[in-house]
Amino acid sequence: MPLQRRLPKFGFKNINRVEYQVVNLSTIQKLAEKTNLEKITVDDMVVAGLVSAKGLVKVLGNGKLTAKVEVVANAFSKSAEEAIQNVGGTATKL
Repeated sequence: MPLQRRLPKFGFKNINRVEYQVVNLSTIQKLAEKTNLEKITVDDMVVAGLVSAKGLVKVLGNGKLTAKVEVVANAFSKSAEEAIQNVGGTATKL
């Protein structure tokens, strides 16, 4: 048996990968209704228990947003940014 078939396979781990904690628009809508905030920051999400304080936060476009809010996060998906702007809010990247 040749050496390359005897040894186990192993993959590639990218050292430059950026890991995000995700928050959906539906969760932001619930948070806005519950706390009556017009500006939702990463600190508000940490206090609500949605994300941990150490990681980066990315907002994804899953769900429906009806509240006009200003959302501050590290990253946004294109659909989330469009949905926030369509309601009249703003998406600010840190």
